Amino acid sequence: MKVTDHNVIRFHLHVLHGITVKTLDKKTARMFVGGPKIFGVPLENLPRIYIPEFGLVPCFLADACSFLLERVGTVGIFRKPGSLYRIKILRVKLNRGEGCLSTALPYDVATLIKQFCRELPEPLFPTEIHNALLLAQALPNAKDKTSALQLLSCLLPARNASCLHYLFNFLSRVCNRCTENLMTSSNLATIFAPCLLPPPNQAEMSEGRLELRVLILRTFIENPHLFGVIPKAVLDSMEFLNNFHPPKDGKHTRKRRHSFKETLSAKTVPRMRAKPKIYPTVQEPVVQEPSCEGRKTLRRSNGVSTFSNVLLFQTCMSTGEQGFTPAMALLESPRNRSESCKTQLERLKR
Repeated sequence: MKVTDHNVIRFHLHVLHGITVKTLDKKTARMFVGGPKIFGVPLENLPRIYIPEFGLVPCFLADACSFLLERVGTVGIFRKPGSLYRIKILRVKLNRGEGCLSTALPYDVATLIKQFCRELPEPLFPTEIHNALLLAQALPNAKDKTSALQLLSCLLPARNASCLHYLFNFLSRVCNRCTENLMTSSNLATIFAPCLLPPPNQAEMSEGRLELRVLILRTFIENPHLFGVIPKAVLDSMEFLNNFHPPKDGKHTRKRRHSFKETLSAKTVPRMRAKPKIYPTVQEPVVQEPSCEGRKTLRRSNGVSTFSNVLLFQTCMSTGEQGFTPAMALLESPRNRSESCKTQLERLKR
């Protein structure tokens, strides 16, 4: 596995909280088509402005939030809907690139912000990460919930993270004035849950799952300073892994494991013939017996020492006196052949 920021973050999520997150599909940048249309357009095709603390933020979102911050004390600023007729006219003008927010009403602009987030082709929180967010929110420990959600916010694409960070920071400033506008973090999370974390199917519409989505947004609204911020422990792990170089000493290097294919191919290679080993020849001692009668010498062996009758057999099979030949000895019966051999031996001794 290649050492990257996202891989280290996923590793910490899995080890610390038991949450597995798949790699988010990288969305290819779409070519900008059409004019200055704002609603229903992907983030990468929208005109954006760079804000040092957050990154690239859509111009419409930055203008609308700045407009509402000047009127943040309006009661029920996001709860009360605006006029449908006025909102329709504002949408047409904004899609034409006309600046019309300065003369609009706060409720109309607040409704436009919700429509902008809800009509994005892809939600600001990608669908692939919804299940991991729900698992993080369901953790029993409050500290673990915040830690897991913070790590998950670091896995978002850069354009989504910049937009969400800016939006949560704005909503946090709105709820700080809840004594005036009556918009608490819980109310804001309930209103923006269908816009930022829309359920992908009917099974996710249960009351328990919807409540978890509201609690996720509430955590980010109350802690916008943690959104997209990598914890120090994870940063230390990244620095260690990026600067770590395995030792090149042969004692510490791991041996290469041969695969099955390599082993199979090695068996098919003809082996080189090794040179035959030359061992020194040892001559066995030869025992010579008296050759006065002209008998052949016998080599000492186990047969001679174990079977003493070999000498007798050699004597009987040799050409004897008085016309006794080996052929005649073979034709005799075993008993007669034994007696004749003894007689022959006695004659030789005389």
